[in-house]
Amino acid sequence: MNRVLRLSSIGPASVASVTIVLAALLAWTLVGPAIQAIKPVDAGYDLSTMVLYYSQLPRMVTALLAGACLGLSGALFQQVLRNPLASPTTLGISAGANLALVIVTLFIPGLLGIGRDIVALAGSAIVAGLVFLLGARREFSPFSLVLSGLVISLWCGGLAAVLMLLNERYLVSLFIWGAGSLSQQSWDIPLSLLSKFVVLAVVAGLLTRPLGLLELGEGGAAALGVRIARLRFIAVAVAVALAAFVTAAVGVIGFIGLVAPIIIRLAGARRPGAILFWSSVMGAALLWLADGVVQSAAGAMSDFLPTGAVTAVLGSPLLLFLLPRLKVRHRVMTHSVAHQLIRPGLSTLRVLTLAVIFLGLVVLAALLVGRSGLGDWSLIDATYWRDLLALRAPRVFAALSAGAMLAIAGTILQRLTGNEMASPEVLGISAGATLGVTLALFIVGLPSLVQQLGFAGVGALSVLAIILLNGARGGFAPERVLLAGIALSAMADAIVGVLSSTGDPRAIFLLRWMSGSTYNVDPTTAVVVTVFCCILGGAALILHRWVDLFPLGATPVRSLGVPLGRSRLLLFALAGALSAVATLAVGPLSFVGLMAPHLAREIGLRRAGAQLAGAALFGGGLMVAADWIGRTIVFPYQLPAGLVSALVGAPFLMALLRRKG
Repeated sequence: MNRVLRLSSIGPASVASVTIVLAALLAWTLVGPAIQAIKPVDAGYDLSTMVLYYSQLPRMVTALLAGACLGLSGALFQQVLRNPLASPTTLGISAGANLALVIVTLFIPGLLGIGRDIVALAGSAIVAGLVFLLGARREFSPFSLVLSGLVISLWCGGLAAVLMLLNERYLVSLFIWGAGSLSQQSWDIPLSLLSKFVVLAVVAGLLTRPLGLLELGEGGAAALGVRIARLRFIAVAVAVALAAFVTAAVGVIGFIGLVAPIIIRLAGARRPGAILFWSSVMGAALLWLADGVVQSAAGAMSDFLPTGAVTAVLGSPLLLFLLPRLKVRHRVMTHSVAHQLIRPGLSTLRVLTLAVIFLGLVVLAALLVGRSGLGDWSLIDATYWRDLLALRAPRVFAALSAGAMLAIAGTILQRLTGNEMASPEVLGISAGATLGVTLALFIVGLPSLVQQLGFAGVGALSVLAIILLNGARGGFAPERVLLAGIALSAMADAIVGVLSSTGDPRAIFLLRWMSGSTYNVDPTTAVVVTVFCCILGGAALILHRWVDLFPLGATPVRSLGVPLGRSRLLLFALAGALSAVATLAVGPLSFVGLMAPHLAREIGLRRAGAQLAGAALFGGGLMVAADWIGRTIVFPYQLPAGLVSALVGAPFLMALLRRKG
């Protein structure tokens, strides 16, 4: 007997109403005293009344409207794409709008005169076009769309972080705004959002009937006169516009668009009209409640505490709680050999030999080639080679080892979960390690390398433990594992964001470290990371038979005598340890853990042992190349290796996704 109260027995109206009541009660504790103390108009100027009229009330209305926009946007995405993972965050829509606004703010501020909405809409539209261009080659399957969205989102986020690091004078204000700040000083933003929401909500309402017919399947809907392509275009355009307008107004608050429609569907809503309406209401209630929590907890500092970050902190546990009740389809990852970058006639040994040669050339270039004091490209000067190698070698070998460990961890996770989107970055393992290091930085002050390893390991393994517990309850369905990872990653990143928004000087150091900088790697750190890489990587190769069997499914694994629970736990722990150590060296924003396993598979390395070795070689080489490019491309400035790897790797992976049709 299920002891947990089923949401479907309550209904979407009751669930949304309870959330609104909670938010309203919390809001009354904030504005109630001010409302009761309002003075007559002829009493003259009163500061508390002005704050109420022009700050507190506009902020509440903005929270309601922004939440409604995001809830409706997520519901439209999920309905028209038949994808429970779709949202403005997972499809990269909010990240595209944010990047466009950051670029224009820093370099072309004159364009803001034509309207922030237009700039944000242009960025969102470009990202949406890229996502659907990639997804169309796989018939808009849920996995291809979300994988494409996550790739593009990481690329946009990485580029935005690079731009902010190169413009530190704007760092704090851009960070707080980008993390979603609802602080208001007038009624301009809420009134502007209201008019746009009303228009787009009317258009969405007109789509309810064709969306209902779409429940019959594309063939059945087309037979009844629904133009599928036009319906998909209009629905996506409305959803993109809603997310873009919110980002332009208050920054990135993306978690609402994912969780609100899920709650409404779990509460029993089935018809598209009910899902769209109650998702809007639920989104408004959730964001209003989250903002009330922010103001109550932060007090006078609430203007500097990003509500978008707090939304993820509050919403992630809720999504994890509801996740076992979400019906998803289990799918085992397939390994098609239809497309390979290297002809099938080449043996595995030859392919690995080519990968070793590639890695050797990259390492030699990183050690021997650089920029002179005048900025010219040159080989290392024989007079200074000892001093220069002493500076370069620790960075190179730390990047090499970290990239290899992330690649091995990504390969294990993808095969273990049957999910080609799994990686330390996507599943939140790197974010958990980051959270551990952040706590060490704020608790210990100046943590030693051993303390950093300990805190990072605890953070990464904690995230993995939660994913393992949630996944076990649902048979490790890929969609459920991915949703748990997205929730935990959002929560860990949000906690780091809240800590970073305090204005503490350590926050700038933290942001640099999060971006994947190898600036401060010393010989001791390089040796430690390299030793861990050899030990943990060797363990992964020893266990390659287990890794080879898991994509077959639980029943074949058991029939072959593999202890399913123990082996899964051991491999998860190994992936967590690899991710934690690598994150210390190159930060959590690297793209290598997702990209390298795909690259190894694309060149024909299908068996686990070969794929682990190939992914490690490619991952190490890509991270070394990223560190070298970051060190030389904008000389005398330096770009973090983790961000460069994301910026370089994401377009390459997008090309692979496009090619794999």
